[in-house]
Amino acid sequence: GHGWSSPATEARLCDDVVALLDALEIERAVLVGISMGGGTAVDTLLEHPDRVAGVVAGGVGTSEPVFEDPWALDLFAEWQRAEAAGDAQAWMAAFMAFVPGPHRTREDVDPAVWDAIEAMAWHTLKEHVVVGPDGIPVPPARPTGGNDTWARLLRVAAPVLAVVGAVDGDDHRKMAERLAALVPQGELVMIEDAAHYPNLERPERFNRVVGDFLAAGGL
Repeated sequence: GHGWSSPATEARLCDDVVALLDALEIERAVLVGISMGGGTAVDTLLEHPDRVAGVVAGGVGTSEPVFEDPWALDLFAEWQRAEAAGDAQAWMAAFMAFVPGPHRTREDVDPAVWDAIEAMAWHTLKEHVVVGPDGIPVPPARPTGGNDTWARLLRVAAPVLAVVGAVDGDDHRKMAERLAALVPQGELVMIEDAAHYPNLERPERFNRVVGDFLAAGGL
């Protein structure tokens, strides 16, 4: 139900990940995800620990995000108003504001990165934001791996790398810091000159960080 995947099902996203591992005959894997994908990776670790050798979560903590920064709260309010009004342009404007983050402008983002994320978002809006019988768009389902995810992090055994852009929103940076602090084998890496998509803005640095994490853990 996201990106280029098939339409959403009733299964939890973490269960879909395990179903994919089963189909590929992979017993254990290191899961790497950005934003919603990072939350799904953490959920899979919590719900199916025997299938996860490690997690790299970018710009996120768990699937129970904590937002307190007025900048983010205002954007989410704009997003909800756009959904309620069926205003695709306003929906996109709110979504794309997370690309530069609160400390930069669009001009600070590589145009190729901006265009790639915008194309991804338009595709998701077109294919996965369902219009209900009342004509109001229904956002994609975001099932989680359960409750009390933050408290359950204290008991995970696998190593977790939290990666976050240095100019991402304050809430996203705080959640990444909290994730790394709570996990027994947690590590935090902040990538300079990147916001919510460090893998796209600084791919060489991101890949090197992931590679070092895998090598250090023998993964």
